[in-house]
Amino acid sequence: MTIAINSYTCVFALKKISASLLLTMLIVNGNFLQAQDEFDEELVKKERFPSYFGVQVRTLFPTQFIGQSELTLGKNGFSTTLQQSIGYSFGATVRAGLTKLLAFETGINYTQREFNVSMEVPDSNIYATNRLTFISYDIPLNALVYIQMGKQIYMNASLGFALTFKPTDVGILTKPGGSNLFYHTGFVMRKAGFDINANIGFEYRTKKSGFFYIGGSGRVPLAPLFQLIAQYKYQGIKTTVSGNVDGSYLSIDLKYFFPNIRNRGVQFTHGPIL
Repeated sequence: MTIAINSYTCVFALKKISASLLLTMLIVNGNFLQAQDEFDEELVKKERFPSYFGVQVRTLFPTQFIGQSELTLGKNGFSTTLQQSIGYSFGATVRAGLTKLLAFETGINYTQREFNVSMEVPDSNIYATNRLTFISYDIPLNALVYIQMGKQIYMNASLGFALTFKPTDVGILTKPGGSNLFYHTGFVMRKAGFDINANIGFEYRTKKSGFFYIGGSGRVPLAPLFQLIAQYKYQGIKTTVSGNVDGSYLSIDLKYFFPNIRNRGVQFTHGPIL
């Protein structure tokens, strides 16, 4: 009789434990499925509007259409001209997708502007030339719009601002001979500033090889790039002139965006811990 009662008790206990385990498994499985659905939804969203990392190179061209590429100063028979010439820029860029047709683009760039400097004192038959190099850094903040023109060809245009940083003044010393000396200094009045930045171009997109972009851009500083201070010195007599340099330019841009490739191999991507 005692053995029968113990057997009945054991069977009842086993059934109770099995029911509890089944209920626990259903709860855990439900939480896992909910978490997995949220993960899949987030993954689809990221794949639908992905972000890309790339590099870019620019060739800078001076222009009179959007700014002043030449500055001429003169006083007491001394005159000097600063003329912007071809420069270059390069850096990294990041593009974050917002919708199917809109994106946000930023990055960081190194920019080197080149200037030809000529100076003269015609009464003394003195003429000389030199070159001035000016370096700056910028972080563009652009809103970008896509226009799909084919299966893999897109046209895009962007507009925004660029945060600029000019780390140091620049200067050159020119000795045309004898006791005649010319000093030219690019004096930075404000190290940080803003430029208006506009771009338009075309890109060819591939899944495995990335994006290839060619286009053009324009840059207009909202403040002078620097103040040019020019000085002519002869036998203790100094003649000084100064003026603001614009620094606007047009450019031809080349960009390459790396493809988004998932890691290969066996990966544990499905589980309750995300």
